[in-house]
Amino acid sequence: MSSSTAEVETPEFLAAVVTVSDSCARGERKDLSGPAVAQVLEKLSFRIVAQEIVPDDSMRIQNLLMRLALDVQLIVTTGGTGIAPRDVTPEATLAICDRMLDGVAEQMRGAGVKRTPFAALSRGVCGVRDKTLILNVPGSPAGAVQSLEAVVELIPHALKLLQGHTKHF
Repeated sequence: MSSSTAEVETPEFLAAVVTVSDSCARGERKDLSGPAVAQVLEKLSFRIVAQEIVPDDSMRIQNLLMRLALDVQLIVTTGGTGIAPRDVTPEATLAICDRMLDGVAEQMRGAGVKRTPFAALSRGVCGVRDKTLILNVPGSPAGAVQSLEAVVELIPHALKLLQGHTKHF
């Protein structure tokens, strides 16, 4: 974790981590990305209230995101953001979000490209459903953590704005 990440002061917010992976959902592969994302969030004082694994199925992803958004302020999905035929996380996220945060996704990709040119192939999106922030990060543990760390300083401010705290703080 970068030193700037450790300095972010975050009040306790409720968060959920969703791993999108056919092989993890079938129990054929251990989920490493979801726990890595949860660990970063916990160090930042987020309380993880759900860690879910779902296959690469748009309707199942949408239904899970909508359900989780009722109870948490932040959802981070990991996986399903590439260009393979079954990578549908961005489409599922777009389908249930009220507003998109293109700049957040751009910042994650920009940080990733500094480490690997393959980050440009990520199609992850970031958006808002009601008062819940939803971030798509890549499926690799390193890519997921790096993407999250690239925007972690924005998250508390965004969540406060979504809760209606629009005065400068």
